[in-house]
Amino acid sequence: MSRMTKALTPELHDYLLGHNHPQQDEVLRDLAAETLSVLPDDAGMQIAPEQGAFMTLLTRTLNVRYAVEVGTFTGYSSLCIARGLADGGRLLCCDVSEEFTAIARRYWERAGVDDRIELRLAPAVETLRTLPADPPIDLAFIDADKEGYVDYLRKLLPLVRPGGLLLAHNVGMAGVTEYLKEAEANPDLETIIYREGAGLAVTLKKR
Repeated sequence: MSRMTKALTPELHDYLLGHNHPQQDEVLRDLAAETLSVLPDDAGMQIAPEQGAFMTLLTRTLNVRYAVEVGTFTGYSSLCIARGLADGGRLLCCDVSEEFTAIARRYWERAGVDDRIELRLAPAVETLRTLPADPPIDLAFIDADKEGYVDYLRKLLPLVRPGGLLLAHNVGMAGVTEYLKEAEANPDLETIIYREGAGLAVTLKKR
């Protein structure tokens, strides 16, 4: 019998989404709908609902107090991470688009998580270069320009605590394959691929 993953038909996808808890709520549905309506050519950059639920669960499980996101777009992933933060937890978002993140700000406020999020509008490499080693990063999520993924990994890795996670979106794209090669060559890292949506690489920093 084949051990390959079963093909994800539309019916199977709907079944899996129906068993996600918590399911996508009104705020996330409205954010996804507005993104598609206002930015139809760019809406594909948004993470899938099942990835958002997974990221909230990971954030909660790790008891994340400090997270960093590289590439915020309209705020779906950051909202999911912020909802999973431990009491007093903070999320730093790095992006360069005032247009996209203006939508994010509205939905952060509507969801009641805006007080947990700091947005810095500047090239992410510049922002990451200025971050102190303390507090250490518990969780980092990369979903930006694919050719920059390796640089983001190199900047983030010294700042992530042992036992922390790095997540990388769009694992099938060219720049991300270089990220995976770099991560897999590092003996201090362990990576698995979560295939839902556009694919997510989950990398544990072991030490």
